[in-house]
Amino acid sequence: MTMTAPHPVAALEAAAPVQPSRLSMLARYLRRNVSLSVGLFMLLMLVAFTVIGYIVIDPRHAYPMAAIPRQPPSAQYLLGTDFFGRDLHAALVVGMWQTAAIGLLAGGIGTIIGIVLGFTSAYFGGWTDTGIRSVCQILTPIPVLLIQIVIAGSLDKRYVTVMTMAWIIVLLAWMWPTLVIRAQVLTMKERQFVAVAKLSGVSDFGIIFKEILPNLLPFIAAAFVGQVFAAVFASFYLAVLGLGPLREPLLGNIIWSAQSQGAFFNGWWWWPIAPTVAMILILGSLALINMGLDELANPRVRKTE
Repeated sequence: MTMTAPHPVAALEAAAPVQPSRLSMLARYLRRNVSLSVGLFMLLMLVAFTVIGYIVIDPRHAYPMAAIPRQPPSAQYLLGTDFFGRDLHAALVVGMWQTAAIGLLAGGIGTIIGIVLGFTSAYFGGWTDTGIRSVCQILTPIPVLLIQIVIAGSLDKRYVTVMTMAWIIVLLAWMWPTLVIRAQVLTMKERQFVAVAKLSGVSDFGIIFKEILPNLLPFIAAAFVGQVFAAVFASFYLAVLGLGPLREPLLGNIIWSAQSQGAFFNGWWWWPIAPTVAMILILGSLALINMGLDELANPRVRKTE
């Protein structure tokens, strides 16, 4: 009986390793990057809470005189009601959405401005670089909290809205992304692939959008999450100080009203607890995601297979 040799092509195909799918690689990376995995899970749970909440609650119950005041948690009011007759479950759902809107708007605009100014300053240099860098270095040491408090405190409370708070935060949200992205672009534009692109006749904007920007996307994503974290925290402490739109059920506003009415001293313990826990979860999830994205963007700490 004669033995036939295997076909060379078939032997090579059998010996070639199976390339894992992108979904499989993503799952393996998330298992390694615990911070990113836990942060994303917490954020998804908060999003699910808000989405499901809008389905099962009436948003009008998040505002005063919509429920029986000062009711403890029960089957009718899952998180109780406050002194002003707000259903705290509805207030938490609406307040989390409003807080997220402020964070995404202020963080997104601040990051976009930082990208534009950072790329312009680092890539083109000259007087443009000097001007942008000087403005950022002058404004960066100024305490952002104090400026935001002064601006918010000088506004008429009748005209303070969720959008107003977002724009107050945006005013100084672009300086840090500008300086950090500028430093990254200064390093990136000296790389060999950029020099090759220039010798090949690629335009400046082609190099920026096709060569440098794609390589900085993980870093920009981390900067965006960091800006959202800062914006959410800013909206929280401005509202806790009573400088937000007082009628809106922002998480900080609920805590401020509970403090002003002496919730703990009067035995209304449930009033400040729910918004406090929600804010801790929001900030904690964003902090963990930022840590995970920093690992992805920073080759010095990036974990490999």
